[in-house]
Formats: sequence, C-alpha cells, structure tokens
Amino acid sequence: MKKAFTMIEMIFVLVIIGIIAAVIIPRTRTNPLQEAAIQIVSHIRYTQHLALVDDKYNSGDANWYKGRWQIVFHNNVAPNGDVAYTIFSDAGVYGGDATVGEIAKNPENSTKLLSGGYGATILSTDARMTRKMNLTASYGITSVTFGNNCNANGSTRIAFDNLGRPFHGSVSSMTGPYSAATQRLITGDCTLTFSDGSSNVVITVRPETGYASITQY
Repeated sequence: MKKAFTMIEMIFVLVIIGIIAAVIIPRTRTNPLQEAAIQIVSHIRYTQHLALVDDKYNSGDANWYKGRWQIVFHNNVAPNGDVAYTIFSDAGVYGGDATVGEIAKNPENSTKLLSGGYGATILSTDARMTRKMNLTASYGITSVTFGNNCNANGSTRIAFDNLGRPFHGSVSSMTGPYSAATQRLITGDCTLTFSDGSSNVVITVRPETGYASITQY
C-alpha cells in the first residue's frame, strides 16, 4: 500500500518551515550601518591607494602638499542637508573644496564620480555622483563625528601622503613650507563615529600606516 502525507501533516510541515524562516531571515538581513561602514572603510583605503600611486610632490610649487588625495565628509548636501562624502585631490588655487574636475572617478563605473553630493550646487543632484556615498539617503546616517587624533577644529577630512600616512584637517589655508604641513600628521588612533540617531558604528584609522577598520559596532 502506497503511503502519502495527509493534509494535516503537510500543514504541520509548512508551519514548521514558517517558524524557522521567521527566526533565520531577520538574522541574515544586512544592517545598514554595518553596510555603510564596510563601504566607507573600502573608500578610505582607496583614497590611500590613490595617494600612494599619485605622488603630488612638485619642486616648482611650494604649496604642492595641499593637493594630496583626501576623503572629506559633508553634512550640507542639497536639498535635504544629507550627510555624504567625496574623494578628491585639490588643485590649482588649493581652495580646500572639491570641484567636479578634482573628484576621483568611480573605479567600478568610470562615468561616475566618487562623491555622494557636495554642498548646495556641486553634484547635489548630478547623475554623475555615486549615490551610495550619500549616507543619509542610502543608509539613514544622520551624523559623522571625528574624534581623538583626527579632530582638528571641526574638520571632517583625512588626507594621505605618498607614503600612505594619514593627515587630519584641511591644509588649504596653511602657509609656509612643507614642514608646516607635517604638523597635521595623525600621531594616534583617529576615530570616525557614524550614527543613525539610535545606533553608532566606529571606524578607526591608525597612525603612520593609515590602516582603517571597523572597531566598534
């Protein structure tokens, strides 16, 4: 005699599967803060890579050190005041703020720029921006705070020299020889704290090596 599942047995199996799914699926969902942190660490390392392969030294320009590759975070991206960040190399008059021509291209798509929007006019709604670099729109992040050895007068940027060493703050307003800029060298752990209003994630950039990693979640 051939046996088969009864309707009650089938319903019982489906109920069990549903219970298991309800327990497992929430654990497999990606946490937006963690996903954002992984992306940011990757981009910090990419900024360092650009600095390593693109030595900005120029004996004919006393301000050459102001053109280093840097990653800068903003909290004024139009139209909603979103938090975003940009990777760029300052040039020309060394104004300290990125222009479209100074922003790095996205290595995954050369038609895109490595910026999630910049201020009220540059790339705020431009199709060339990398939208995942708008941390508010993509991950719900509402603030970024620089702490410890990278908190320089409220500046939220990190630059790298040709040795991959990290520097804090903006050097665009500095005057004098290169030795003056070395005062911006990060000499201790530099922390970047990202918050969505209820949870935080911390990224630490190490001195000298510039190594970035997620250290608190």
